[in-house]
Amino acid sequence: MCGIAGIYNFRAEIHPKEIKKMTDSLWHRGPDDEGFLAINAKEKSVYPLTGKESKVEGNRIEDFNKAVDVFLGHRRLSIIDLSAAGHQPMCNENGQIWIVYNGEIYNYREVRTELEPLGHRFKSHTDTEVILHAYEEWGTDCLRRFNGMWAFAIIDLEANKIFCSRDRIGVKPFYYTYDGNRFCFASEIKAFLEMNDFSAKPNEQIIADYLFFGLLDHTEETFLKNIYQLKAGTYLIIEGNQLRIKGYWDIKPGELHLGEDDYTEQFYELFKDSIRLRLRTDVPIGTCLSGGLDSSAIVCLTNQLMLEDQIVDRPLIGDKQKTFSSCFEDHAYDERKFIESVIRQTGAEKNYFFPCGQNLLEVLPKLIWQQDEPFGSTGIYAQWELMRLAKERKVTVLLDGQGGDELLGGYLSSFYHLFFGLLKDLNLRRLLREMRGFRKYHAPILFSTLSRWITPRFWNIISKRIEWADETFQKRFLRSFSRPSKFENDLNNYLYNSFRFITLPRLLHYEDRNSMAFSIEARLPFLDFRLVEYIFTLPPDQKIREGVTKFILRRAMKGILPEDVRERYDKMGFVTPDDLWFRTVLKDKILKVLNSKSFAGRGYFVVDKVKEVFQDCCRGKRNIALTLWRCVNVELWFRSFIDGERWSESWKVDGNL
Repeated sequence: MCGIAGIYNFRAEIHPKEIKKMTDSLWHRGPDDEGFLAINAKEKSVYPLTGKESKVEGNRIEDFNKAVDVFLGHRRLSIIDLSAAGHQPMCNENGQIWIVYNGEIYNYREVRTELEPLGHRFKSHTDTEVILHAYEEWGTDCLRRFNGMWAFAIIDLEANKIFCSRDRIGVKPFYYTYDGNRFCFASEIKAFLEMNDFSAKPNEQIIADYLFFGLLDHTEETFLKNIYQLKAGTYLIIEGNQLRIKGYWDIKPGELHLGEDDYTEQFYELFKDSIRLRLRTDVPIGTCLSGGLDSSAIVCLTNQLMLEDQIVDRPLIGDKQKTFSSCFEDHAYDERKFIESVIRQTGAEKNYFFPCGQNLLEVLPKLIWQQDEPFGSTGIYAQWELMRLAKERKVTVLLDGQGGDELLGGYLSSFYHLFFGLLKDLNLRRLLREMRGFRKYHAPILFSTLSRWITPRFWNIISKRIEWADETFQKRFLRSFSRPSKFENDLNNYLYNSFRFITLPRLLHYEDRNSMAFSIEARLPFLDFRLVEYIFTLPPDQKIREGVTKFILRRAMKGILPEDVRERYDKMGFVTPDDLWFRTVLKDKILKVLNSKSFAGRGYFVVDKVKEVFQDCCRGKRNIALTLWRCVNVELWFRSFIDGERWSESWKVDGNL
């Protein structure tokens, strides 16, 4: 897991300080090594360079003074083959194909075994070298052979082109800017702020989508104008100065028809193999454990793999798994009852962290800076502190349960799409069964979840009542969204859109930034593409049945999960008591932001109305903490990314907002 950056200027030379500053901004993604490559594309001359922190000998970038038009930069977090053989940028045997890469190809051993009989020879045990040889052998089709998470750029001097790719699901980020004269890419948006002649300008359409609907990472655009993200399952080619983007993977419609036991057995084997592959590492590994169904399943199956001695690198896990959990003394938010059940069953080592609002005040400036863009709630802070705890316990790889809800209907809004589909098909008997089941397991939160589901579906009515938003801003940027209907049933269409566009992309953004801020690689077993493709072929009743969500996962985990966890039906995630914190420890700081001249000058808010809403929240008359958080978060993001008040420069001393 690493940080990558690159500049290709078609019409001018590049100064080495530019790429050095970009990669320095990504230090947290790869503290173990740094490397650079300068290229004169016209002459096809290459100059491998090192930095002061490089673990290999070579010419220093600080001393380089030749004219070049391409620079690559890399920060390495050593995960597989910790030796200097994994140094990047890395080239093929004849030095004509170079790569900078961030990610893990979990099946790299199997791909290597396929390549060796074809004449390919390897100098290291890295997955990076496997990507190079796979590209040599299969070109862009190499992507279809990889099982993993990645973002990479390959410079092919023989073919005179650049080939960049992002993994199928979008676990690893890839950002770029291109104006016909210069192409630049990086793992994080903040790296572009270090470029010469780059002017950071807000993308007000994306800001509006976030403020009005809480949308993030839902399009190729970002919060900065002219900075784009390569979307999941796509690759980018530059030949000459022409850029084209092409998709290589998507979920295809289709439905399997199997027996009940066969559905469950196939799911179990795919899920178990996904975890097995993600335990391949040369560094210590741990697991997140919330006490929910998804993370508990990963912990328990990992334990089973250890007992069956199916883990190649078992000494790096040790006799016990290390688990990491965010907990609260308030029982409304605390899941220790379920966490302790998993710990008793597996014998895993538990590590607890207790988030508090006061600590959030101290962390917030750096958290905003590391996330690159405004984020959805203070729940991101709980995840941040969990990563910090894992780092303190010397863990470098962490398994997590992202994706289970989006694939298997874990959110209660899934029910309404299921109900609508059954009603549309006039399947009234099953509709009544599902509604009875919903009432049995979820009745206490029926109305709150129903209101959250209805609101976005009638946005054009509700939007006229956004009292806190500037009227001109609303008229210019309020828009509707349409999403594809690829599947025959409404539930799968909803899950597909949640998985590809609405929910999962922003969760992956949070996961990547929070983990990499502490130089930790997060691995997500539910997002193995084989498992994803299989789940989308399942009929709806394998996901939700008679009020029970994640039906097939619960069946597959029978006898593996503790029963109180397997049969719990509530949903928390990384929760924090936003509403309580806003009324207490965060109140003064929020008021300070709302009263500031910069907040009033953005042109997005009716400031008096925002204050009125906030006071209503403090008195307990309203609970719209997430809306208020978005308003405050946008202002703080502006100060850091647009106004230039970097956290390290203006906030590090006293932590003031």
